[in-house]
Amino acid sequence: MDNVQRSKLKDALKHFFGYDDFRLNQQYIIESVLDGKDTLAIMPTGGGKSICYQLPALLLPGITIVVSPLIALMKDQVDALQANGINGAFLNSSQSAAEQQDIVLQARNGRVKLLYIAPERIPNNNSSFFAFIRDLNPSLFAIDEAHCISSWGHDFRPEYLKLAVLKNQFPHVPVIALTASADKLTQKDIVEKLSLPKPEIFISSFNRPNIHYFIQNKKNVLDKIVRYLKQHPDDNGIIYALSRSSTETIAQSLRSEGFSASHYHAGMETKDRSKVQEAFQRDEMKVIVATIAFGMGIDKSNVRFVIHHDVPKNIEGYYQETGRAGRDGLHSDAILFYSAGDIIKLRKFVEIENNQAQTAVSLKKLQQMQEFCESESCRRQYLLEYFGESFPAYCGSCDFCLSNLEEKDVTIDAQKLLSAISRTGERYGANYIIDFLRGSASEKINTAHKDLKTYGIGRHLKKEEWQWMIKMMLQQKMMAKTNDQYATLQLNAKSWEILKAATQVKLVMKKEPVQVEDEEKPDYEQDLFKQLRSVRLDMADKELVPAYAIVADNSLVEMATYFPQTFGDLLHISGFGDYKVGKYGAAFLKVIKTYCEEHKLSSRMPVRALKKEKRVKTTVAQGPGLTMQQTFRMFNDGLNIGEIAEQRNLSQQTIENHLAVFVANGDLDIHKLVVKNKLDKIMEVIRATGQTNALKPLKDLLGDDITYGEIRLGLEHYKKLAG
Repeated sequence: MDNVQRSKLKDALKHFFGYDDFRLNQQYIIESVLDGKDTLAIMPTGGGKSICYQLPALLLPGITIVVSPLIALMKDQVDALQANGINGAFLNSSQSAAEQQDIVLQARNGRVKLLYIAPERIPNNNSSFFAFIRDLNPSLFAIDEAHCISSWGHDFRPEYLKLAVLKNQFPHVPVIALTASADKLTQKDIVEKLSLPKPEIFISSFNRPNIHYFIQNKKNVLDKIVRYLKQHPDDNGIIYALSRSSTETIAQSLRSEGFSASHYHAGMETKDRSKVQEAFQRDEMKVIVATIAFGMGIDKSNVRFVIHHDVPKNIEGYYQETGRAGRDGLHSDAILFYSAGDIIKLRKFVEIENNQAQTAVSLKKLQQMQEFCESESCRRQYLLEYFGESFPAYCGSCDFCLSNLEEKDVTIDAQKLLSAISRTGERYGANYIIDFLRGSASEKINTAHKDLKTYGIGRHLKKEEWQWMIKMMLQQKMMAKTNDQYATLQLNAKSWEILKAATQVKLVMKKEPVQVEDEEKPDYEQDLFKQLRSVRLDMADKELVPAYAIVADNSLVEMATYFPQTFGDLLHISGFGDYKVGKYGAAFLKVIKTYCEEHKLSSRMPVRALKKEKRVKTTVAQGPGLTMQQTFRMFNDGLNIGEIAEQRNLSQQTIENHLAVFVANGDLDIHKLVVKNKLDKIMEVIRATGQTNALKPLKDLLGDDITYGEIRLGLEHYKKLAG
């Protein structure tokens, strides 16, 4: 794909979804799909997976079939598409036969670009179903939450195993599989079980920089949760608990404290679960206390915190659940309350009857979860390295990195510890070695060991201090332990270097616990943000969609920061494409203008433009002013827009934008760019509608004969004449 085509992709991204730039690997994934290649995309929750198949669906000729695991998730996706003016639909058991027939008819008539279906609808062998799919002329199959196909994953769904039939029945239609969390074993499983012969695989960074990770002791856990909620009264969040009864008890306790909270678990009636989820999606319920049944259907962008009342079974599940916070990119917290007792309980849950291999994998994953919770190191580094991604030892946004840290030389004590392990024959676990070092008189200490020189040489340290040192030295591979149930401590090459005094042992420790609740004051107008949120909720109520389907919280924050005053300004706010500006812009602008008048505030859009300019990594020779002047010079030299675009590897729309600047300042005659009869039509429609900013409403009236570029140029000419 050349630069002109890539520029057109960005134009389509802005037009349909309102974003100026692609995120992570989005662009490369989309290019792979448009090239007709099977593709596996692994991106963090909130990283923009949906756009990786939704944008190609809009650019490809036929329909895109999306396999999605949950009814609620389908509805949210379709609501969001329709809010962007895109024809999406779903088929599932929540619809009547007549409703489903209507969707089928619309799809057959080409009035649906994306059709969402559940995996259960896809049979192993049903000629009529596949005939129906063939009639739709599919251009793409998208498999969402693809980790569900793997028995090694954390959310295995047997019905996903049938999906290989899609590739077998339609070998020439590309398949894109998407998931947020899949280790190497799960990735391999996805590719094999979907029968993807040679897929392109894109693994984006697993880092979610806006999520702050905290692990706290579980003592007085409810008091800690209540204190946190009181400090975040306007925030939405999820509290995960291990058992159904716990969700009910915790939710009741929170309600008695005055919080808007409800429980959610698989034992509830379907209608009751739907009612709770809908209230949460629409911001009517602030806090949901749930089991993991409250899972993949959560596409809510403004979840500000995820709290784990109990330890999850594995890091994949933890990562996926914490990833439901901060999908809009704003500061969010992930707080896990840890106790070793939770690990003991979970060992029983993860064992799988008559499947030793699966049980072994599950126990290993639980052990890694325990190591993560007990780790005295950067939480973010541990998470990312678990998924095979390197990261520095300091992130500045987890409980470890935000603590008061000090480096301590413990070489002498480390030598005592390693000597004790060696002299007792490398046959004992941590508790025995600690008791041995501290000179325990217990009968469990071997009588012969009490005669060793190292017996009792560690009395100066508390048991907890020795436990900390063992944990840290294991993490830093200064010694080893066996993987059997006895977890025997053993020496390795690094251990012998320490014993021979060839290397020092310096360990980093926390001096005092972090204060999770300390938070910087936001730099946007909070009262304006609340007013904009209220307007958004009114719109959502009228359209019966979640509030974030209108625009996400980060769009509201931008508006409350930069105070856009015109439709044109709104096009520069993230999340506002042409359709949304035309449909929702007036209501938001009315609130912003009134607020600015009352508080004597001026628009800060020029400041936003400057910040955006600084973010763009360009050389001085290709700065915004100079690149426009280069376009202007080439046009004056006799090249037309198409020729300039080709020579400069830019899209025609970009060239038209450059030239529009010179039309606006009077340096370029509009008649050199737009023929008279078209210009007359454009001017007539502008005068009749009074629309001088958003292009989409004008384009709808002017039809296909006049391009967006010509309308943009005509608008600049109109504004110049109007003074």
